Amino acid sequence: MSKDAKRVAVDWVEGNVERLIEVSDAIWSYAELGFVEFKSAKLLSEELEAHGFEVERGVAGIPTAFVATWGKGSPVIGVMGEYDALPGLSQEAVPRKAPVEEGAPGHGCGHNIHGTSGMAGAIAVRRAMEKIGIPGTLKFFGCPAEEMLSGKVWMVREGVFDGVDAVLSHHPGSMNTAKLSSSNANNAVKFHFRGKTAHAAGNPEQGRSALDAVELMNMGVNYMREHMIQDARVHYTIEAGGGQPNVVPDYARSWYLIRAPERHQLEAIYDRILKIAEGAALMTETTLRVEFVKGIYNKMPNRTLSELVLGNMRKIGTPEYTDEERRFAAEISKTVTPEAKRDSLWKTKRPGWEELLDVLLDDTVPDDWNEGEVGHGSTDVSDVSWNTPTMEFGTTTYPLGAPGHSWQIVALSGTSIGHKSLVFASKVLAVSAIDLLTSPDLLKRAKEELRERLGDRVYKTPLPVDAKPPLDQWTE
Repeated sequence: MSKDAKRVAVDWVEGNVERLIEVSDAIWSYAELGFVEFKSAKLLSEELEAHGFEVERGVAGIPTAFVATWGKGSPVIGVMGEYDALPGLSQEAVPRKAPVEEGAPGHGCGHNIHGTSGMAGAIAVRRAMEKIGIPGTLKFFGCPAEEMLSGKVWMVREGVFDGVDAVLSHHPGSMNTAKLSSSNANNAVKFHFRGKTAHAAGNPEQGRSALDAVELMNMGVNYMREHMIQDARVHYTIEAGGGQPNVVPDYARSWYLIRAPERHQLEAIYDRILKIAEGAALMTETTLRVEFVKGIYNKMPNRTLSELVLGNMRKIGTPEYTDEERRFAAEISKTVTPEAKRDSLWKTKRPGWEELLDVLLDDTVPDDWNEGEVGHGSTDVSDVSWNTPTMEFGTTTYPLGAPGHSWQIVALSGTSIGHKSLVFASKVLAVSAIDLLTSPDLLKRAKEELRERLGDRVYKTPLPVDAKPPLDQWTE
């Protein structure tokens, strides 16, 4: 049954490649920021609806979050898709920096492919379930705002993922991987300082500078860096710093992103940063308001699902590239120095990484090598992974060494190289989901592994009780 179902699913993907590319390219052109992905969410949800899924929109109080469901009963298998872009990365699908619109957003993480591969995988599985008669429930989770506002953590808090037996997800990358590394937990927090305006030359003594408070806080945090654990990360921007220099700024705002490998480590660092912010307010006689934007956990890996996905990648076979595609990738690679590529590969800790220095597009499927490692980035997939067995795998979409969140990734995500990654990932998602639907022992092992990894740890939402999704981030 499983073999026949997989054939049906793969055939569906292969028979609908043109439409999948249309959907991916449309989302690429929309390039919508987190929580305002109205066109992207509409396109994906309507496509799923047209294929018989029942769609619930606006879940967890987020207009662009949705759940599409097909089937009934157990097991319940989930597939996730993301579709938010990044600010300031507008780019044409060419191998040189060329914004479509200067300063506009762009898909610098390939989420146009991410959302479409999840949609395609789900539809392919639904077709196989119906034709072969496979029992169970299939859910596609439309997940907005992964990049900075972490849509999934709000969805988890509201119980959107409750009752799901396992979840699969795909993300574009530079390698075909199903990682067993973890990630950093993080908090995103805004610090609002308010003081008093005054003429900066005529009567500065009457002013109380909110910008001084922001700068003193930043200085305090920067001195604190020497006394943090090595793997922690703190980044910030000054979102508002005053108008003109002859007026003492009465309002200033900074936005901090704080990361650490474990949630308890993060909370200890965050508590210290709060004290530094309060100290800055005292030193400047300003007032402070702390706005907790979001918080997420570190990722919980799953070897059972990793081995499942890698096995299916090898059975399906990685894409082959044309000479034209390789020339395009080579032009992109010229924008990355050999030293930068070397550093990028070294940081992966992949065995034999030196042998990849002259490789352009990695078409291998290596066994995972990084269990026990903690990646310096973060993802809201982590909060799902604490609640159900979860695997987000990567497929080669851009050349080795190309930096994430860059115009290079935007360009590649809108080309045939990205399209091939999309089609390959859709097939892998589909056949892996069918394995989970048809193999109770496999699902049982994945669940047991999650319980073992968690031990006595229990997930508790990192969000304050009264916190609401920051839907107005881009309208402030």
